[in-house]
Amino acid sequence: MAAWSGLLRNTGQILSTSKLIKPSQPPLNAVTRYMSGDHHRVFPLGPSRWHWHKTKDLLHFYTLIGVVPLSIAVFCINVFIGPATLKEIPEGYEPKHWEYYRHPISRWLARYVFPSDQQEYEKQMFFIWEEQEKQKLRKLENKIHNLMNERIDYQYYYYEPYTNAQYVRRQAQGEKDVQMYSQPFE
Repeated sequence: MAAWSGLLRNTGQILSTSKLIKPSQPPLNAVTRYMSGDHHRVFPLGPSRWHWHKTKDLLHFYTLIGVVPLSIAVFCINVFIGPATLKEIPEGYEPKHWEYYRHPISRWLARYVFPSDQQEYEKQMFFIWEEQEKQKLRKLENKIHNLMNERIDYQYYYYEPYTNAQYVRRQAQGEKDVQMYSQPFE
């Protein structure tokens, strides 16, 4: 790239001194614009406003992308669908959890976005049951440990059983590789 610019520099100097290419002259009756004017040429120094303008642009962009369509959707839902009305429940029909909400948007959110109260209750009950099982196991482990200490019995804490099948497979593969590469080539 540097070689091309060096060649073109000389070409530009030759063309500017030749009589073939002349700068165009403005027409005699055209208004000419002088850059210096009659006042001082001053460049005002100040803090950059780039971040402020970028923030404004993004705010306007996301407002147009998000707020305006959502406002139109909410308006149309309120005008054309409207709130739910109470009706008689048929015999043997159990309403779903989202059918208890009045507004269609609340119903949609309750149905597809948020979990039901029953799910939350069951999750909490499972968490409590799991913690109780852990507590029972800890009590049993402490009881075993205390009995082993008082009877001076087997020291089970020095042995950690490790039965990871992936580790065993890797170890066997490593042994095969060692045997294969340790034999001389025939």
